[in-house]
Amino acid sequence: MLALEILRHSTAHVMAAAVGRLFGPVLFDIGPATDDGFYYDFDLAHRLSPDDFPAIEAEMAKLVRENLHFERLEVTRGEAAALLAGQTFKLERLADIPAGETISLYRCGGFLDLCRGPHAARTGELGAFKILSVAGSYYRGKETNPMLQRLYGMTAATQADLDAELTRIEEAKKRDHRRLGRELDLYSISEDVGPGLAHWHPKGGRIRVAIEDFWRREHFRAGYEMVFTPHVGRAKLWETSGHLGFYRDSMFPSMSITEDEGSQDESVEPYFVRPMNCPFHIQIYKTRRYSYRDLPLRWAELGTVYRFEKEGVRHGLLRVRGFTQDDAHIFCTPDQIEGEVRRTVVFALSILRKFGFTDVTAFLSTRPEKSVGLPERWEQATRSLENALTAENLAYTVDAGGGAFYGPKIDLKIRDALGRPWQLGTVQFDFNLPERFDLTYTGEDGKEHQPYMVHRALLGSLERFFGILIEHYAGAFPLWLAPEQVRVLPITDKQLDFANDVAARLRAADIRVTVDANSEKIGAKIRRAQMDKVPIMAVVGGREAEAGAVAVRRRESGDQGAMPVAAFIELIRSELNA
Repeated sequence: MLALEILRHSTAHVMAAAVGRLFGPVLFDIGPATDDGFYYDFDLAHRLSPDDFPAIEAEMAKLVRENLHFERLEVTRGEAAALLAGQTFKLERLADIPAGETISLYRCGGFLDLCRGPHAARTGELGAFKILSVAGSYYRGKETNPMLQRLYGMTAATQADLDAELTRIEEAKKRDHRRLGRELDLYSISEDVGPGLAHWHPKGGRIRVAIEDFWRREHFRAGYEMVFTPHVGRAKLWETSGHLGFYRDSMFPSMSITEDEGSQDESVEPYFVRPMNCPFHIQIYKTRRYSYRDLPLRWAELGTVYRFEKEGVRHGLLRVRGFTQDDAHIFCTPDQIEGEVRRTVVFALSILRKFGFTDVTAFLSTRPEKSVGLPERWEQATRSLENALTAENLAYTVDAGGGAFYGPKIDLKIRDALGRPWQLGTVQFDFNLPERFDLTYTGEDGKEHQPYMVHRALLGSLERFFGILIEHYAGAFPLWLAPEQVRVLPITDKQLDFANDVAARLRAADIRVTVDANSEKIGAKIRRAQMDKVPIMAVVGGREAEAGAVAVRRRESGDQGAMPVAAFIELIRSELNA
């Protein structure tokens, strides 16, 4: 059986060949395998639409039946240029191949592609496939380049496997956080304000507060302190940190601010909104001298940052321009580092499990060819990360040379209810910023030493994490996170006063509650509460009002019978405290 990546990439070639047969002439760009399928980018006169998909799939099936050979050609640069004559994008990709590197093409029937491979031996080895969608995509992802047509597809070894994947895709569509965000009135993004800038609506705000309250409480319990820092900083701060040199394309443009408007000096100082929080935490560290006895320092902040994400990469809450990182920085001695890393991994796992994510794996990224910091520090840091993962029996994959130039890191990935992987937590060493900002502490020997610095995020960003949560739970949040934990449903207006009294008692017990005061029949109220995914409904009619009770209904299991209001409150509180 073919490896999945080879199957996907080979099917992408067959799809390109089919498009060429049906809609030529075509300029081809690239057609890689992706994490869940494949795509190919085309420039052609015909505007592709879903109406074309059956014809393309039929032509692909014909190519499979022809059992064509995937022929690999290793050629010189000149030979490749001749074979690809007229294919503008392919010739530009050819020019990107470094001198001395092997240049290979693959021929499949009349279709010829610049490609490293590998591929299946013959088209007859391919499995089941389906074209999913078409979208626009700028060549090389740049808005100034031509817009191409990107055709997405999916393949699997058997039709049964493909059907299962398609079912998963349909379920993912139902869970799409952008759709549920509108339907459940959780958040919005206003183009009048700016793309990629999210507004949390009252219901979404309730969930965010629940997340933040839990996050802060657990951080205080884990020995962290909270800091709060500005949203903007002078250009020289970002020059020192290196962001202006290495990261400027992802930063918002500068603001020019006159330092003293009343003075004769009209010089203007550029300011930038922050893309990261770390330089500010470093400024707090530099306000005083520290001894080894003061370390470790664990400083956390829900810090909002701004990054100028381009069109084409923004995606609902998952990729935005303004987001709040659950950030923290640890400053410690070399002797403390292994214990701090392990402590951080344990803490991250406990936080993720609270949100229902129990399938967690790790990626360990090690020293790249170009790096800063002493080799022995890299070795100690990497060993500390490895030991922490091993001690917690956490499965991990080593990404050799995949670390940042300033330090090795652990990335924690979760799988959601559909089995999709999401990268959330990060534990990242940094040998660069302590040196750039000349951070020191006084060691036991009385001399100045450079502290170890660790960047640490558990949820990543609140916006992205919220999007993941919406899709993981399909909007049906667990009781502790639900924006409405209880909705009180009076059967008639005669019970409205009693319903409001029940709500007041629930609110006094810190339970999130609303009253449906509409004059509709109770069946309509129950259906609306179900559609709004409210975990618990408290129905009150004449008998309940007279008895001081509520008839309890649950989102998943329906009617639970009647109980006194005091017992109802105690039941909910016990579930929240479990």
